[in-house]
Amino acid sequence: MMQSCPLCASPETAPYHRDARRDYLACRECALVFVPSHQRLAPADEKAVYDRHQNSPDDAGYRRFLSRLFAPLVARLGPGARGLDFGAGPGPTLSVMFEEAGHPMAIYDPFYAPDPGVLEHRYDFITATEVVEHLYAPGRELERLAGRLAPGGWLGLMTKRVDTPEAFAGWHYILDPTHVCFFSEATFSWLARRLDMHVLFPASDVVLLQRR
Repeated sequence: MMQSCPLCASPETAPYHRDARRDYLACRECALVFVPSHQRLAPADEKAVYDRHQNSPDDAGYRRFLSRLFAPLVARLGPGARGLDFGAGPGPTLSVMFEEAGHPMAIYDPFYAPDPGVLEHRYDFITATEVVEHLYAPGRELERLAGRLAPGGWLGLMTKRVDTPEAFAGWHYILDPTHVCFFSEATFSWLARRLDMHVLFPASDVVLLQRR
């Protein structure tokens, strides 16, 4: 059974790939590739996967990984710009890196820092590293985050991007059972138009969206 796209809500979706565990549908409107809702993990099983993550600000390798987003974004921020790290996970690190650079940070995570109050404030920038591929309702969540940005503010996203159906079939990224949404450059370009934002692609897995 076809399902509407969780990003743009279009009913125009079609089979894209199937493996031994899951099906993958593609949206003809925004090009998102996604897993049908009935094949997602239950919340407790999803959290159990995240609990195995061992990220830490003390891990130099993890900091280097996050620098792919940190470096191009921090270079575009004014002094003292205030930020939110959305989906910070069990070992918040990107927020520490920005605070070290002089930018006050709030954090939010539905499992580890579930304070909805921080989502009511306005920010100069919002980051979500390795987050959007986990979202069950990416359209609603990304629109909400964009709405929390001050004029000229930045939304910085980090996620691996879909290339071709052939590459997708052998892609390690789809092996993680918590990954349910897969974005391409075309998807992010569609999103920028939808949110009326400028879009930049500073790295193969980094996207910067700026509020006009």
